[in-house]
Amino acid sequence: MSRATGPTRPKRRLGYPAAAAVFAIGMAGTTLPTPLYRLYREELGFSELMVTVVFAVYALGVIATLLLAGNVSDEAGRRPVLLAALGFSSASALCFIFEGALPALFAGRLLSGFAAGLLSGAATVTVMELAPPGRAARAGLAATAANMGGLGCGPLLSGLLAEYAPWPLRLPFVVHLALIAVAAALTCLLPETVTFRVRGFRLRPQGLAVPPEMRGVFAASALAAFAGFSLLGLFTAVAPAFVAETLDVHNLALTGLVVFSVFLASTAGQALMGRVGERLALPGGCFVLVGGLVLVGASLLFAALPLLVAGALCGGLGQGLAFRGAVAAISAAAPPEHRAATVSAFFVIAYLGISLPVVGVGALTVGIGLRNAGLTFSGCVLALALGVGLYLTRKPPASR
Repeated sequence: MSRATGPTRPKRRLGYPAAAAVFAIGMAGTTLPTPLYRLYREELGFSELMVTVVFAVYALGVIATLLLAGNVSDEAGRRPVLLAALGFSSASALCFIFEGALPALFAGRLLSGFAAGLLSGAATVTVMELAPPGRAARAGLAATAANMGGLGCGPLLSGLLAEYAPWPLRLPFVVHLALIAVAAALTCLLPETVTFRVRGFRLRPQGLAVPPEMRGVFAASALAAFAGFSLLGLFTAVAPAFVAETLDVHNLALTGLVVFSVFLASTAGQALMGRVGERLALPGGCFVLVGGLVLVGASLLFAALPLLVAGALCGGLGQGLAFRGAVAAISAAAPPEHRAATVSAFFVIAYLGISLPVVGVGALTVGIGLRNAGLTFSGCVLALALGVGLYLTRKPPASR
């Protein structure tokens, strides 16, 4: 067994904002290529379907890491795992800097998935453990903001650099490498919160385990997360093509801003759960997500960029609210001895949502075109979110 305790209070005050910064820098690298996919298509000559497959490789890397190494920081320590994640992120950036063909993109996205899989657990726990007494709520919000804010800042940074600076396919990753160096330095200065570490630990498949008594709550919560993450996947994989081809907007900085808006709204949605309450957050988030999907579909139907931005803001708000509510519902329903395994299973399903539907959009694009594929996606995910929201209205999750 491993034991984690916090360091002394003076170090703690410096620790958790620095840990949140490391988290944000690492997560920014996972979405950095988003506005650049159109340029890669022009350079390498592949289809929109291949764009979604390249994106989905990232989710496979995340899922594999969660299943194999989701709790490795409990045994090896937080700092070594954070440094390993930054190492994977650096390797991913190098793949994109020196890319010459499609295999380099696949390798870069896979390595990026490994980084995100390690960061999502280790960095979140590190931020929480370094919070001083009485600031656990602030630390939780800092971890949420670092996660979603980092994901949103990646496209914003690369879009600005690609549009207004030289070397659009290289410079964003060079800048990110410099940020990773800063994050590595901060990580080395962070106090280690795991006081007993296991030597010679092994990576072990953890599997998916859900206690029978909570499968109803788990199914509804996981389906809500699947729908919300599908929206995030749409914006990070396919939205740049929608903006360029359907809406006829070719400014990469604007594309990055559109993607940034959905993650900004998600962060706001998660922060709102305290005011909305746990019982209302999950069904309410599903209904807000439905509104966002209606706006996204309308933006494609009428070729209107303002509607797409409104859909990003509304859908992101709903996704964040539903996601935070789902995590709270699962944490409340799961027995303590199965809580970690249940939450891991929940995240695996959520990351399937960010990958499988967008690959479906790419496949549909080949046959019915990008706009119709997007409308089909919006309709299917809307039906799922609406069904889950109606079910949860009748059977709301229990509060902790």
